[in-house]
Amino acid sequence: MKVWIYIFFGIFFALLAFASWKSYRRNRSAEEFMLAGKSIGPILGFLTFSAALFSAFTFMGMPDFFRNHGIGAWTFLAFSDGIMVFFILWFGYLLRKKAKEHNFQGVAGLMVSSYGTRWAGVAMFASAFIFLIPYVAIQIRGISIFLEAAFPGLLPSWTWALIMVVMMLVYAEIGGLKAIVYSDAIQGLILLLVIWLIGSTCISAFGNVPDLFRAVEEVNAELLSTPGPNGLFSWQFLLGSMVAVVMIPVTQPQLTTRLVVVKDLASMRKMAYAVGIFAILVITPTIFIGMYGAAKYPGVPTSEFLSQALLFDQAAPVAALAIVGLFAACLSTTNAQIFALGNELRSLLTGDEKKAMRITRFSLFFFAAVVMVFSTLMSDELALLARVSFTGTAMMAPIVLMAVISGRKPAKEIILISSLALIIYLLSLAGVVPDHVGKLKLDLSLYLFLIVSVAAVTFIKKKIEKLPRLES
Repeated sequence: MKVWIYIFFGIFFALLAFASWKSYRRNRSAEEFMLAGKSIGPILGFLTFSAALFSAFTFMGMPDFFRNHGIGAWTFLAFSDGIMVFFILWFGYLLRKKAKEHNFQGVAGLMVSSYGTRWAGVAMFASAFIFLIPYVAIQIRGISIFLEAAFPGLLPSWTWALIMVVMMLVYAEIGGLKAIVYSDAIQGLILLLVIWLIGSTCISAFGNVPDLFRAVEEVNAELLSTPGPNGLFSWQFLLGSMVAVVMIPVTQPQLTTRLVVVKDLASMRKMAYAVGIFAILVITPTIFIGMYGAAKYPGVPTSEFLSQALLFDQAAPVAALAIVGLFAACLSTTNAQIFALGNELRSLLTGDEKKAMRITRFSLFFFAAVVMVFSTLMSDELALLARVSFTGTAMMAPIVLMAVISGRKPAKEIILISSLALIIYLLSLAGVVPDHVGKLKLDLSLYLFLIVSVAAVTFIKKKIEKLPRLES
């Protein structure tokens, strides 16, 4: 297998070097470096969006999620992503229109110009930092435990994490967003190929799909229905997950930015349709891998299941490609999200452009260091941790949505309302606030609070604006 690893890694690094060099030659301005010149075509657009959305978390988190919680996990991503595609078509059109009016540099900067106060941008940046840093750490944590299990005794998990973070920084600092887009395209294609190869192997181990599910039924029949063996998949969990996932393009800047940097509206529409197809194609084999683990490796630690199912139970070329694919997925996702945080910070800076770019480049090192620390503290529940990240950023959705939808400046009270919801959610994660309001889960309660409160302040603001002004 080592020979195959050397071959595939050699090809992968050669492609990265070419992409970085090609991007470096074109980076003649801050906009080229940070926003790829806003000239991404539909094919690169859908691949970079898909790769940023479906990453090492999908490759490793979803199979383990299916293994532990059952087939109901399908609606956690597949159903929610299907709805998200239709949402992108509506939201992307309005976002691009607003971005053109305000000379888009980043989501945080767009919020500042839309609301007329820096607090809107600060709130967006703070929520992205709070939840994207742990989400990036999830990716690194996942691949680190996998590599440590695949190569026992070679390097500790923190060293694998450090290698990936350093590579990410070098690549991002040289090539900028365009290089990351190329990296995403490479990673997306590798991910799709590898996950189907492994999924097919998992099916063939039992003969066919019906036999695989019958084997799962013999081990634990509750895995084949909701709410699952752990009672996770209640209607509240699935509804809350759907809202959180659908809001990802609104509140996670690495994806919001990709809707803007696509060169035209027609390209964005093609990109959205392709993302929906990619979602079904990439999530389906994770069911087979997860059910394979449920039948063959029930109750074992996550690292053992992943190393067996993705590595030791596969043919040597497939196992080697899986290692390269996971490494590529982690590198791509880490690049995209840390670079997005840097871009958000830049959009908040004013004054000399060169000074702003120096601060932005330095911030990438700072964010990477924080991610490195968090990756050593994360648990192995990758899918549930990802949902926490999606839900947390969703609390900021009203700020962005009202800025994009409104023809005038939205009510500044929306910033306070969303920030309050975010604080309450954080307190619930810390155990200070209960995770239920009566029989309703806290995330759904907060969504209702946001809908009612934002609608009320918007209605009141419109009424006040229509009142006749008193002449002095």
